[in-house]
Amino acid sequence: MAISLLLAGALTWVFVRDLEFQSVQLQLDRQVMVVAAAVKQRECEFQGSVAGACRLASDSEFTDRLYGMVPQLGGERLILLDANRRIVFDSEASDTIGTQLAITASKRVAGVGEAATSLDGKDYIAAAVQISPRRDPLNASYVVLAQPQALVATAAAGDLATRLLEAGGAALVVAMLLVLLVSRSVTRPITQLGEAAEDIAAGNYARRVSIRGHDEIGMLGSAFNRMAEAVERARKAQRDFLANVSHELKTPLTSLIGFSQALVDGSLVDEMARTRAATIVHEESERVLRMAQELLDLARVEAGSISMHIAAVDLAGQLEQELEIVRPRAAARHLTLQMHVPDDIPPVAADPERLHQILDNLLDNSVKYAPEGATISAVALLSGASVETVVSNPVGPHRPNPDRMFDRFYRADPSRSAAAGGVGLGLSISRELAVAMKGRMWADFDATGSLQVHLRLPASRDAAAKPVPPAEAVA
Repeated sequence: MAISLLLAGALTWVFVRDLEFQSVQLQLDRQVMVVAAAVKQRECEFQGSVAGACRLASDSEFTDRLYGMVPQLGGERLILLDANRRIVFDSEASDTIGTQLAITASKRVAGVGEAATSLDGKDYIAAAVQISPRRDPLNASYVVLAQPQALVATAAAGDLATRLLEAGGAALVVAMLLVLLVSRSVTRPITQLGEAAEDIAAGNYARRVSIRGHDEIGMLGSAFNRMAEAVERARKAQRDFLANVSHELKTPLTSLIGFSQALVDGSLVDEMARTRAATIVHEESERVLRMAQELLDLARVEAGSISMHIAAVDLAGQLEQELEIVRPRAAARHLTLQMHVPDDIPPVAADPERLHQILDNLLDNSVKYAPEGATISAVALLSGASVETVVSNPVGPHRPNPDRMFDRFYRADPSRSAAAGGVGLGLSISRELAVAMKGRMWADFDATGSLQVHLRLPASRDAAAKPVPPAEAVA
């Protein structure tokens, strides 16, 4: 900014100086005509004589008269030139006699010439007008009026300084007003942002700021509101998560306490009741352990601390093995299992153990929630550089919401017991595992109303590599 101000000041100085030179030159062009008339009046021995009765004054007398004119010129230098434009009289120096000056016609005043010369080591601007040498005692042909360029520059600098001071003072006042306005427009939203941040830190997650606009401050306000909304959603999700965990743990822990207390105090008198109580204690303990393991897996996946061993996995073999695992349960509910995997499907780049966990969860959900006697299908297809697996099944009277299926503890049928339907963490863990393997998982409905869960994983880059067999994948 300082360099810009210096350049602007320099250019302004050049323009003002040029204008001042032009103004002084025009003034000299006009003044030299008056001075030339005065010089002519002093050519005759008796001033005021008519042209026909004029007897030329002597050289010394004429020179004295010229010197007498100098105080009336206001600092200009009076010079007379002969026909060859050589100096024959100089009001300020005698050593310039004989010096030749170059004169050009003026573009401002007709009949006047202009010159820029150096005399006594100083630069001058001058105006010249022609006179008759016959009537001049010194045989002069031109009257020249000269003014030092330094004097013009000094006058220009003084005028410029005055104007710059006036402009600077006005600019300072305007700048102070602008600074006040800008500072208020900047500090007010920043103060509002600071107060809102303090409120959020104190637990008021519903606090928002009313800062709008397309400038940087407006964008900052919008970003702050988005951040506050994200924090509020995260806190709500955390509260809901803790409430759901507490609710899910309450039922098995109540059963554990009740039946274990009955076993301890001997209130169960017959062997069948004690065996049933011990069985319930064992099942509820496994349920709590399974829930704790799922919560631990979910936390590890979200934190990115779960280890992944990516390899080329034979998807067809993996699906076939997963279907064999759930086939007995499917047969108990009269479900039909179908699989279609094209022969040219390449291996997928996945962790074999985590892929088994995802497919087992998807097929297990289908077997649990599909209507009795329905058909469950598992289809694989190539989608660009990825391989997509689709597990589909008809849905019962409780149609799930595909946008919420991957939420923690979500159940399409809220009345369904956790013992029968799990705790609602399997799909959340599966989706996080898919993302950790650079894949994607989502759900939708097809044209027939069947639920489709999609798992898309990248195809293995090394297609020539030997795929990991299913037996090793789940070992």
